[in-house]
Amino acid sequence: MSARAGASGLRRALEDLDGAPYARHRSLSGRPWPLLDDPAGRCEVLLRQPQADPFAPPARWEVRCTGTPFAALGLDGAVRRRAVAGFLARAAAAAAGPFRIDAGGQEVLQRSSCEVSADGSLVLRLGYPLPGPRRRLDGRRAAEDLTARLPRLLRERVLGCDLDAARAFADAVEDADALRRRLPGLGLVAFVADGAVLPRRSGVDDRPALDAVPFSSPPSLRTTVELPHRGPTTGMGVPTGVTVVVGGGFHGKSTLLRALEAGVHDHVPGDGRELVVTRADAAAVRAEDGRAVTGVDVGAFVTGLPGGLDPRAFTTADASGSTSQAAATVEALEAGSRLLLLDEDTAATNLMVRDARMQQLVAKASEPLNPFVDLVRPLAEDHGVSTVLVVGASGDFLDVADRVLLMESFRCSDVSERAREVARRPSGRVAEAGRFPPVRDRVPDPVGVDAHARGRRRVAALGTDALRLGEHEVDVRAVRQFTDAGQVAGAGHALAHAVAAGHLDGRRALARVLDLLEADLAGAVTGWLGGAEADVAVPRRHEVAAALNRVRGLRVTRLLDDPIGGSSAAPAPPTSPG
Repeated sequence: MSARAGASGLRRALEDLDGAPYARHRSLSGRPWPLLDDPAGRCEVLLRQPQADPFAPPARWEVRCTGTPFAALGLDGAVRRRAVAGFLARAAAAAAGPFRIDAGGQEVLQRSSCEVSADGSLVLRLGYPLPGPRRRLDGRRAAEDLTARLPRLLRERVLGCDLDAARAFADAVEDADALRRRLPGLGLVAFVADGAVLPRRSGVDDRPALDAVPFSSPPSLRTTVELPHRGPTTGMGVPTGVTVVVGGGFHGKSTLLRALEAGVHDHVPGDGRELVVTRADAAAVRAEDGRAVTGVDVGAFVTGLPGGLDPRAFTTADASGSTSQAAATVEALEAGSRLLLLDEDTAATNLMVRDARMQQLVAKASEPLNPFVDLVRPLAEDHGVSTVLVVGASGDFLDVADRVLLMESFRCSDVSERAREVARRPSGRVAEAGRFPPVRDRVPDPVGVDAHARGRRRVAALGTDALRLGEHEVDVRAVRQFTDAGQVAGAGHALAHAVAAGHLDGRRALARVLDLLEADLAGAVTGWLGGAEADVAVPRRHEVAAALNRVRGLRVTRLLDDPIGGSSAAPAPPTSPG
């Protein structure tokens, strides 16, 4: 049957609506309309969310295809299904015409726009702005788009895609995922493949830079890993512990760190960072003046606050750079991170280090902050938390580093021995803290995380800058591991689901809430969207927690006296200033 004949019912229905009031197209909802029925596959389309008027968000349509050739790609594993779905979404988006298909950027994330089942069945979700001048439907044009252009797109770009290219795409994603999973067993926190291209074209263009210097591993850290499809792969293995990256300005220090931040996600072939991977629980930490902090135990970093307020339950609507960074560090650990990524450029100087001269001028008794330089080793030795830190000004970090990498003209070398020689020369500085106490978990109250406004779930991303969650607008600009608006929206819907499913119930510790939520996020996207029709990408638990921690209406009812997972609790002390 031809595409046009298979879609004849929908064509007639749309043509009958030509010139009708805009709201009349709601009559198309509630039933599947055939689009294709041929050897390439059988497809039908459903109107999932009508469009209110010509200026409203596009109508949402869902295409379902069975009998596809994709089962030949071997879709038993969730990673491979995610990769094939990502390939198909990109294939469709490249020739989408009037349709809006969320294919994402350089990362290969699980997205609501395209899902593939183990048997090869496909669900493609798209937006279509219904044509309607003067609030009257152009039914004939809509009929042409939905019953001729859409079937042609499906046949030529999706069902008729290059299966060899799809297989290679999925193989590359599986290799990256396998490499990331192997890192802990190899005693590594990250891996950067030889030949990787780390620089991006610009701050707003995430594609690989042209004529960039390919990465080459220092011999002392060169590691070979056997991957499922690629086979033996050589690159720099970054061991657990404290790694300090040094070098002059504009020589690639921050570029390396940005690549490691992005290494928690898989990337498309040709990105240059396909085999730059980081532990899945890595968290980027930075200072964030003015952010809200609720009930976080920052006692490791702060020994006292004005007015005798207790830093063990720090709450403020306007955190300073130092207190925001302290809170972000503890929040990352609470969410389960065992790798912290920091850049001196975006950190609070007074929380990072106090040098010998400042120690001589200002007595410790007058300084409530414990600097990170004195806590980074206790984090590693007592809690198994590794750190990769970019520094360009403070040599005191050489004293606490397990290894030091030098970036020079985007070329990496291991200068650990030279750094140890430098560190042997007395600086006169004395350590101001000797331990990092166990992280105390918090119990959040669902009342402060209401995602509803005017009786319905209201979640929307404002790019990667902000999340609208019910009546709240959550500033997430500093959460660098949000990759795109779909992932920001995904975090909002995940929080709404955590409340609706009873995971976030005012009794469970946050870490346990994230455990339950993570299990749900591993399933079909529609399982936790709560009936919402939206383009979302599945976030990590760490980005969900980061969004939650920045909700200004958040309330913490208890802090557990026992570290992570304990049962006894103490009430949160009064609000403290920023």
